[in-house]
Amino acid sequence: MKFSFVGLRRWWFCFSAAIILLSIVSIAVFGLRFSIDFVGGSLMEVTFASQSPSSADLTSALTDAGYQGVTVQSSSDNRSIIRLESLSEARHQEALSALKNRFGELTEQRFDSIGPVVGNELRRSAIIGVIVTLLLIGLYISWAFRKVSEPISSWKYGLLTVLCAAHDVIIPLGFFAVLGHFWHMEIGAAFVAAILTILGYSISDTVVVFDRTRENLSHHTGEPFEAIVEKSIQQTYVRSINTSMTTLLALAAILIFGGDSTRAFALALFVGVVVGTYSSIFIASPALVEWEARRSSR
Repeated sequence: MKFSFVGLRRWWFCFSAAIILLSIVSIAVFGLRFSIDFVGGSLMEVTFASQSPSSADLTSALTDAGYQGVTVQSSSDNRSIIRLESLSEARHQEALSALKNRFGELTEQRFDSIGPVVGNELRRSAIIGVIVTLLLIGLYISWAFRKVSEPISSWKYGLLTVLCAAHDVIIPLGFFAVLGHFWHMEIGAAFVAAILTILGYSISDTVVVFDRTRENLSHHTGEPFEAIVEKSIQQTYVRSINTSMTTLLALAAILIFGGDSTRAFALALFVGVVVGTYSSIFIASPALVEWEARRSSR
């Protein structure tokens, strides 16, 4: 007996609804941990000659020196990432001196500083960019499928494409809310780039199935719509999975061998590609069938 993607569509819908609900709850409860790209401040990454001090000791040393909003993330390789208020160059050097006087020789690996106004502007621009991207993609899909009118109008293809893309964005956001709360994973400009990449990747997969459905509608006019959509998914899902697997292997290599600067980007992409592949096969086209079935029943 052949596996039916469309026949089990309500199970897929329930699973996605549960994951989205968990993601929204995670975002509401834990919040998103933004990097200095979006909230402003300074970030120092330092490596100590001997064993790295504890996070509490580093926080205490900088607080005693008059710095506010200090948070520290230490690792096992004598390296610490220190986040604090936006610093001038003079205050930056004073902070380094305070650490050297307290803990001995250290090497600064990185220093970034962004003002709060710039950070808020970047965050606003990122949100607007994602929303505008979704709207433009929906309009384009509606236009591209304008010659498909029966039984599904072209604008429904565009709307479902946007909804699936939103599905593929919400779940990584929820995942990073959990990572940010428990493992201090931050969302920065690289994460936004990953989200935009996920949108393009997910929508590409979705349109492949939709386009095959459009072709089959013109060649199999006597068949039920559900059977045509099922046939379209069966013809394309192997291609989608194979493409995703090659991408995931490359991302896994970046996660394992890449540095901290690429880890958030690669992890967001990894989660997004998995979710996007799932939604393009199990959600987008079955949702077309469900929409048509409900319309017909009315």
